[in-house]
Amino acid sequence: MSVVSTHPIFLLHHHRHHNRTPFKPVHKLQFIAKKHLRFSLNCNRTPNRRANVCSRHFCATKALSSSGVSVLETSSESSNVTFSETFKLKRHEKLEGKITIRLGSGKNEDCWKLTVGCSLPGKWVLHWGVNYVDDVGSEWDQPPLDMRPPGSISIKDYAVETPFEKLPASFEGELFYEVNIDFNTSKSIAAINFVLKDVDSGCWYQHRGRDFKVPLINYLQDDGNVVRSKKGLNIFKGALGQISNVLLKLEAADSKGDDTREPNLLSSPLQGFYEEHSVFKELFTDNSLSVSVRHCLERANNVLHVETDLSGDVVIHWGVCRGEGKIWEIPAEPYPPKTTKYKNKALRTLLQQKDNGTGSWGSFTLDDQFSAFVFVLKLNDDTWLNCKGNDFYIPLSKSAVTDEHSGQTHSKGEGNEFDSPVKTDEASESNEVPSAYTDNIINEIRNLVSDISSGKSQKTKSKEAQESILQEIEKLAAEAYSIFRGFMPSFTDIDLSEDEDLERAVKISSGTGSGYEILCQGFNWESHKSGKWYTEIYEKASELSSLGFTVIWLPPPTDSVSPEGYMPRDLYNLNSRYGNIDQLKSLVRRLHEVGIKVLGDVVLNHRCAQYKNKNGVWNIFGGRLNWDDRAVVADDPHFQGRGSKSSGDNFHAAPNIDHSQEFVRKDITEWLCWLREEIGYDGWRLDFVRGFWGGYVKDYLEASEPYFAVGEFWDSLSYTYNEMDHNQDAHRQRIVDWINATNGTAGAFDVTTKGILHSALERCEYWRLSDEKGKPPGVMGWWPSRAVTFIENHDTGSTQGHWRFPGGKEMQGYAYILTHPGTPSVFYDHIFSKNHSQILELISIRKRNKINCRSTVKIIKAERDVYAATIDEKVAVKIGPGYYEPSNDAKNWSFALEGRDYKVWEVKNINKVTQN
Repeated sequence: MSVVSTHPIFLLHHHRHHNRTPFKPVHKLQFIAKKHLRFSLNCNRTPNRRANVCSRHFCATKALSSSGVSVLETSSESSNVTFSETFKLKRHEKLEGKITIRLGSGKNEDCWKLTVGCSLPGKWVLHWGVNYVDDVGSEWDQPPLDMRPPGSISIKDYAVETPFEKLPASFEGELFYEVNIDFNTSKSIAAINFVLKDVDSGCWYQHRGRDFKVPLINYLQDDGNVVRSKKGLNIFKGALGQISNVLLKLEAADSKGDDTREPNLLSSPLQGFYEEHSVFKELFTDNSLSVSVRHCLERANNVLHVETDLSGDVVIHWGVCRGEGKIWEIPAEPYPPKTTKYKNKALRTLLQQKDNGTGSWGSFTLDDQFSAFVFVLKLNDDTWLNCKGNDFYIPLSKSAVTDEHSGQTHSKGEGNEFDSPVKTDEASESNEVPSAYTDNIINEIRNLVSDISSGKSQKTKSKEAQESILQEIEKLAAEAYSIFRGFMPSFTDIDLSEDEDLERAVKISSGTGSGYEILCQGFNWESHKSGKWYTEIYEKASELSSLGFTVIWLPPPTDSVSPEGYMPRDLYNLNSRYGNIDQLKSLVRRLHEVGIKVLGDVVLNHRCAQYKNKNGVWNIFGGRLNWDDRAVVADDPHFQGRGSKSSGDNFHAAPNIDHSQEFVRKDITEWLCWLREEIGYDGWRLDFVRGFWGGYVKDYLEASEPYFAVGEFWDSLSYTYNEMDHNQDAHRQRIVDWINATNGTAGAFDVTTKGILHSALERCEYWRLSDEKGKPPGVMGWWPSRAVTFIENHDTGSTQGHWRFPGGKEMQGYAYILTHPGTPSVFYDHIFSKNHSQILELISIRKRNKINCRSTVKIIKAERDVYAATIDEKVAVKIGPGYYEPSNDAKNWSFALEGRDYKVWEVKNINKVTQN
């Protein structure tokens, strides 16, 4: 069986550059090295209509029953409950299934059917197209209308998508999904191409890194992705029933002689086959862990009850603590059933299975002399579960309650075994294991590279041998990268303020500018239509400066297949639909005269070719940078690139550029430096940075030395049943990972904050604007100096409207981003609208109070109908229809601005000198 590769759309795979140290922002975020666990844990929140806060219960509760049913306690018993809490567990699972492909004849010799099936659960879609007999190259075409199954939809002009149907009967005891494509050989179709898409996870499933290709003629060129059996099968098992006398043996080998005949479907009978391919899918399963403590006065002890819905055997690895210390020790007997000692440092108890089989439970009786019960969970030899990188720390008395139920990490030892507690200053030792291991992998890679080099010099290595070595290097690199990701630092917020004197001389950084920047997006989706946009902005330069903008983002300047500029072709040709190169230079000079820095919108991920190759595929470039197909990534399914595999997500509308090629990096670096010198750009807005590794961006920025740079890393937030999840940590982590890869040389648009604002304002759920730690829930809450906040741009709004901000609530959005840390970006359409004066006043408030990208936020309220916060203890803001007024106990607050469902205050008598 061949193995199907999985490429998540919204995750970057940087196999070749995994060994760079992530950038660490100073004093703001604390990096904590952690072991790679298959679980993540978050404290479960207790719903509260007025405030979404994490509640701890020291009151009457329902007891946890071993049968899985809650039992109502009497008031006298419940008064002895000193602790009760439920923790949410996210369990990571890897499912293995199969993709089946069957080609068989139908009613007559001209009617055939292709059946594609999948045994993994999910919402599956077949993304497919065809090649016709007279086609040259490998680009897809749409199939004939009568070939498309019901429910199919067209994807541009080259493919269709067809949803899989769930079979009514089980397939060998498991779910099965399939698509049937009926076709007639008279249609002159040479091949059917497809990939599978899991809509829920956004993953694409390919064959050996390329499309699945089912040939319908015998001598179609095999690019390594052709599927067809070498042997015929007699039976197709399961609900699809038996098929006999249909599956014919394929030819043992292709003809070795030269055959220059034109392909002809009638030249040889079409032969059926059946194949299976292994496929893997990662799932996150939600589980929970409940812990309660009951104090018995008569017996002077505590009874701790643990219950979980985790399936299978669950071992609790535990100990106790005395006083305020968190040092593990073993209590005296008796112990619960099935308890063993581990190295005389801890106890291990196998939890009992519930009667209804829905999980397990355990009960522990502990003397009053102990202050806390500490533990971790062990599910198998490789899987442990702790509390946010530390031990579960359960107080046995009210006086022992801490803010976080976690103790020192109890996870040092061989392999994944837990040993004695580890002190904080020993944490660095845990990094030595992955470091040494990855060093060994790197040494192996170096040795393999040496083999290739020596082979080339001696000319003794065959092409096959070199390819084999390169494949081995790729495997080792992928393994090292997975280790790197497992031990990658997680962000723990300790204080959003940075220990910097912001009154001293401003330090310029390409990731932040001066720290006081206010960005104007100087165009919309229709700006190209006038043909003289540069001239129009020239005339507005003084007004934009007077409004308080310090940086403007101009549209893409290059020759482009699309008039908006995002399908660039000849990078050195700066005559675009927005104006010519001389008008652009004049505009940049004028903006500099009025004190505004200028960002160029550069598209580095993809580039449109100007010529076809010998196969008729558009992958040969023209102009000064006349690259060939070596500049195109190898796994772009439509452009036959000869480069390396992509280091990110493919943009399917144009050839994706392979930035691992030295000549590509050299040319792009020279081009960016030329733009800086020739045009006068001060920095960059980087388009579709999901498509290539952030480390390349770091190289480009270090070479071109921009004043300010920001990347567009836009992917989907997390939703459950069409409702946005409250916790968007995974989404903002992906953006922060990209910023880290650039070594902090670029900021990124805070897509997380925009998405959360959408739900908060649309649904009147302002509690969403505080994360579980009481901090802003977007990138702003983790790395504010690198967060470029916005509510709208040319893609989300304008005439495209892909993700339009809630109508009539724009000023609430601007009241939020223009008073909060980060670098705010204001959309052109909003500047010159009925909201003009309100935006102007908000900018003035920001500037005279010196709010900057590193300012400190203190969230006062985050409830159903109101959000309120103070920033740097100088500005107070509330958004939402609910009530809030700042207290004048410690500060002398003065009303500054009010609009529909928002209000802003300032502290009186502060030095309000406008920051220029």
